[in-house]
Amino acid sequence: MTGLAARLLRHRAGPAAATLLALVAGVLILVAMGTLVESGLRFRAEPRLWATADVVVANRTVSHTFKEFGDTTTSTVALPEGGTVDAAVVDRIRQVPGVAAVAGDDAVVIGSPAAVGHGWDTYAFTGRRIVAGAAPRADDEVLLDTRFGVAPGDRIDLVVGGVGRSYLVSGTAETGTAAVFFTDAQAARLSAHPGRVDAIGVRMVPGADVGAVREVASAAGATTYAGNDRGNVEQSENQAAQTLLVTAGSAFGGYVVLLIVFVVAGTIGLSVRHRRRDLALLRAVAATPGQVRRMLIAEAALLALVGSAVGGPAGLLAARWVHGELVERGFVPASFPMAGGLFAVPAAVGTAVLVAVLAALVAARRVTGIKPIEALGEIAVEPRRSGRVRLIAGVLTLAAAGTSGAFTLGAGGSTGALAGAAGMLYLFVIAVALLAPRINAYAARLLTPLLPRVWRVSGYLAAANLRANAQGMATVLTALVLSVGFGGSVWFLQTNLERQTTTQSSAGTLAERVVVAPGGLPADTAREIRELTGVRAATGVRRTPVVVRALGGIEPVAAQSVDPAGVTSTMNLAVRAGNLADLRAGTVAVSATQASSSGWDVGDRAELWLGDGTPVTLDVIAIYGRGLGFGDVTLAAETVAGHTAANTTDEVLVSAGPEADTALATWSAGRPGTEVLDAATRTRLISIDLALGAWLNRLLIGVMVGYAALAAATTMVMAALARRRELALLQLVGVTRRQIRAMVQAEQAGLLGTAVLIGATIAALTLSAIVNGLTGSPIPYVPPLGGVAVLGGTTLLALATTVWPVRRLLSAPPIDNIGVKE
Repeated sequence: MTGLAARLLRHRAGPAAATLLALVAGVLILVAMGTLVESGLRFRAEPRLWATADVVVANRTVSHTFKEFGDTTTSTVALPEGGTVDAAVVDRIRQVPGVAAVAGDDAVVIGSPAAVGHGWDTYAFTGRRIVAGAAPRADDEVLLDTRFGVAPGDRIDLVVGGVGRSYLVSGTAETGTAAVFFTDAQAARLSAHPGRVDAIGVRMVPGADVGAVREVASAAGATTYAGNDRGNVEQSENQAAQTLLVTAGSAFGGYVVLLIVFVVAGTIGLSVRHRRRDLALLRAVAATPGQVRRMLIAEAALLALVGSAVGGPAGLLAARWVHGELVERGFVPASFPMAGGLFAVPAAVGTAVLVAVLAALVAARRVTGIKPIEALGEIAVEPRRSGRVRLIAGVLTLAAAGTSGAFTLGAGGSTGALAGAAGMLYLFVIAVALLAPRINAYAARLLTPLLPRVWRVSGYLAAANLRANAQGMATVLTALVLSVGFGGSVWFLQTNLERQTTTQSSAGTLAERVVVAPGGLPADTAREIRELTGVRAATGVRRTPVVVRALGGIEPVAAQSVDPAGVTSTMNLAVRAGNLADLRAGTVAVSATQASSSGWDVGDRAELWLGDGTPVTLDVIAIYGRGLGFGDVTLAAETVAGHTAANTTDEVLVSAGPEADTALATWSAGRPGTEVLDAATRTRLISIDLALGAWLNRLLIGVMVGYAALAAATTMVMAALARRRELALLQLVGVTRRQIRAMVQAEQAGLLGTAVLIGATIAALTLSAIVNGLTGSPIPYVPPLGGVAVLGGTTLLALATTVWPVRRLLSAPPIDNIGVKE
């Protein structure tokens, strides 16, 4: 049957080419995304700071155990601020038998130039030799990595805790990271969390048991890392890139696979449907159902393998391009190792072959499931109505889509919202696919009196075709709805998130000026600014994520810590309940979205974890509406003091009149690098940062929308080419080519109008549900040009992929086409 399948494919180049194009594009996308995800999963961080340590003790995650449906589940997330360990644990470990050396690392976040500082005792665990110079001996001396481009005897300015200090370079070394080594005493003084250390390195006597070290660490609430896991303690930029690739791939990868399955299955199904005459003839001349199925499997497998041969290498090139873009935009460091697709390529090929084969089997089930004598009669006319099972499944799926919005909001954040919107959209599209025959039939009845008024005779023929071919045009309707739905919902959701974030931040900022600095500002900056002439209020703001309970576990959410004094004069969070003026140590204000997700209300006790893993129970004193612009959780600065990686303030919001400009200018002049911005400039910079940060989301969304458009195009081309005999017969009975072209245009107008109406409704419902849940606004924002692009692009796509094939068919003599079925 393989030989017969290959010969049939050669004689049916049109459907084969359309199916092959869908498979090539599908494999390309799968390989490209799979390679990125594979790179993240296969990455193993090499220990550099703790290269010679046998065991590293640290606190890098927080876990929460809960019961769900009778089962006990543990949810674990990485701590946003890294986590610390009590410094007293260092002495306890030192007393454990078999410990040869131990060092506690007082990690110091350096704002400018971006680096991490350590105490000198830690350097002994790097296993590196000093390239030039010597160890730092005084508090104003440092040893630097060679990548800083300095030499012993030079001076370097470092911003630590928002304060710039000049240090003498005592030596340089090749540590493999942007590391700075202070004296132990100086590192302890600069630490943002006195009395606690970032990690503890332990070197054991050969043959000694590390069990006692694990017991000491466990008693202190810390974890021990050994072997290759030691690198996980060092929170490098490569680890951040790993998390990004895996998270993005997990959020969108499954939906892209579903989209590819949907498109390839629809394309192959339509191809098989248009060949029912051939398959029926084979059944009538005694071909067994098994033989027909094997032939279809062979055809699908051949197309999938050829598509994989082309799409696989193209996908690897696409992955290389995406990696380059990620590096250029700062998402991934250039040193991050990319996988060669060892697992991604076979997985993509296997998926393509499996989807193609299953789609062929499902599409052929009707022809192979009836008696040979009935086969030819079965395909003489289109079925008038789909089955009851399909109707029930469609109604249930539609109901599930309508109620899924509330459940998708549990993930939170822009990535969770986008993933939730895609899932909700898929349910709607699947419901349309199941109900498409009935939708087409109903739409045809509504259009029957309208089309003849516009297109006269051609409109009458178009209405008759739509009524008779309601079942056959189901795939075309689904493809158009998919294209409009994706273009009008998922793409605009990202636009809504960015716009709402910028709008909320701008509307909620009452301060006229904002003070910023490249390396952050000292924690007491707001207090200093309040004492300046003309300043009415000043609020220091630091962004520090916290971990909260969510549906199915725990998750980090965006948060901010602020100076409570005068906070209502510098920011308006759109408080819906409670009073933000009551904010102080031991209290918290939360967004309406977070309050709904966590079940909190004013007066409740909210249990959460600070960024370093410290559990706290706080009184909820206010619920506000501008969570996107200011974070879902607002804490008092005193609550998070000592629990952040750096003891700095990100910005200070200043409410002051024009008379304060001179005082602010004089104050900032004495602090190099400090800038005083107006509120409009701050909003513009936030908008730019959001656009840069959303680039990866837009790329993934663009792939999904583009593939949906490709699906619609190939489906409509196949449907048009399959009308060769029909159009030839119309010509032979006296219908002119002009009338046929007008008939096709009328059909497309009716079908496109139905698809646009349904697709736009689905997009509006999806957008409204997600945007309302995240922002409280029931009406989403649709850019005028964006709406025109989606609707106009879909219209042009439908006309181009239908009119052009029909013109091609009409260019040949009808007598040549009457005997073939394309």
